[in-house]
Amino acid sequence: MNRIFKNTLLSILLLAACTLKTKAQAVFENPNHPIYKYLARQAQKGNISYDDLIQPVSRKEISTLLYFLRDSVNTLSAKEKKELDFYLNEYSEFDTNYKDTTHYIWGKDQYDNRRLLSVKKGDFIFRADPALTYEYTAGRNKGVYKQGVGMAFWGQAGKHFSFQAYFQDINESGKGVDSLKRFSPETGIQRTANLDPKSTSVNYSDVRANVTYSWDKGLISIGKDQLLYGYGQNGRLVLSDKAPSYPYIRFDYQPLKWLHFNYSFGFLQSAIIDSARTYNKGNSLYGNYREMYVPKYMASHSLNFLPVKGLELSVGESMISSDNFDPAYLIPILFFKAYDQYSSRYKITTGSNGQFFFQVSSRNHIPKTHLYATLFIDEIRLETAFDPARSRNQLGFNIGGSVTDVFIPYLTAGLEYTRINPFVYQNLIPAQSYTSQTYLLGDWIGQNADKVIGWLSYNPFPRLITTAQFMYIRKGADGSLLDQYFAEPQPKFLDQGPVQSQRQISLDVRYELLHRLFVRAAYQNQKGVVRPEVQTSAVPNQVTVGVNYGF
Repeated sequence: MNRIFKNTLLSILLLAACTLKTKAQAVFENPNHPIYKYLARQAQKGNISYDDLIQPVSRKEISTLLYFLRDSVNTLSAKEKKELDFYLNEYSEFDTNYKDTTHYIWGKDQYDNRRLLSVKKGDFIFRADPALTYEYTAGRNKGVYKQGVGMAFWGQAGKHFSFQAYFQDINESGKGVDSLKRFSPETGIQRTANLDPKSTSVNYSDVRANVTYSWDKGLISIGKDQLLYGYGQNGRLVLSDKAPSYPYIRFDYQPLKWLHFNYSFGFLQSAIIDSARTYNKGNSLYGNYREMYVPKYMASHSLNFLPVKGLELSVGESMISSDNFDPAYLIPILFFKAYDQYSSRYKITTGSNGQFFFQVSSRNHIPKTHLYATLFIDEIRLETAFDPARSRNQLGFNIGGSVTDVFIPYLTAGLEYTRINPFVYQNLIPAQSYTSQTYLLGDWIGQNADKVIGWLSYNPFPRLITTAQFMYIRKGADGSLLDQYFAEPQPKFLDQGPVQSQRQISLDVRYELLHRLFVRAAYQNQKGVVRPEVQTSAVPNQVTVGVNYGF
């Protein structure tokens, strides 16, 4: 284990050695914050160049874009200007006029921000807030209370380093609790006890943290969080927030204005007991054995090209490995697939599980329109790709787009289609499936499924976001490993087992009352249930109301 940490530390130091110039520190913003939608819409209108292909994005980058809108864009509406002023106050630590101050217990700074604790002295910044969630969901035969209590803090130390941490202890109780969170876009959980799936209560935690070193053209971060890649209204094909957060090393480098390089190495949870390393602990308390899990890792990198404003093209690959830590995957520019063939000696039972992915995004080339598409290749046989008898096209794709200011200002309409062929995300070695904590790293609908989503989003006044959405899903049976590796022709899409479907219509209203204080109301109507054995909480109609602070 010492060798692993030494190799990891050495790689980080080598990457950091090339840094000469400093840049303001990189504290990452939660991708669920509405600032992402605000900036995405401004990019869609051509007002800014915004690279949100990989999230989370740093507060410094967000602040830079906000100040550009303030100083260089004169076409903002009155509503947009009010929102801009509100967000500029939120990200005010990068304003050169920010004074050295210390505020305790909801003290207000010069930008009207209230926090539990706020300290700034020179290049040192420290901010802390409680992290609170209170929600209630009601429906026929359903009544669920959700309560989360914790703490969030972040800060900067000197000219290079930043830090942040977030923790919430969450309890859900009542009739109709979803203790599995399997077939839904909601992030999966690891319960604190192995409760019955039909239990009326569940307890779990949400823990995230990062320590980051940044410079003028990049950053290196060690943390525990989720990395998102690509675009999608209700899920992402490559990397999503379905699986719980995991430890990782992240390296971002922008040598040229039009070229970005991204690399990450994740320490995943296989949820598979390693019997070879399990041993008798010498007593019978809670069983006789000290159990060990099979180690599981993911290396991923991508090159992102921005040839003209608003256009981004990306190509990348990832590798899921298990059993033994391989320091070669700490080399950011290594061709993972080629190295795997070398290290495994071309044997499928000794190798790892690789994927390739491609992304294209176009903003404002058609006025006020965002078009995007993703291709995720788990396995493909190029020489027979168009031969129906011998093809192995185990891939997924999505294509979507949205137009803003449709008929009236601030009304956005969007449409998206996602299809995932049989066997995608699945592997003959269970510890190398495209999962962590048994939840998919990609789109939550999984293999042999597709979905259509249409939505309307409207901000009637500043910081109030209303969204109406229609989603239709079809899903066939998961294919067997025998068919995956030997069947010719391969089973066709939606041709295995009975096809289940569900339709959802939802309305969501969220308002940021004060900085980091959100109130929310939502309604959902559902017909049909995909995977009823795991969707124990599905009801025809449900209403949710809640309040959230500090995420």
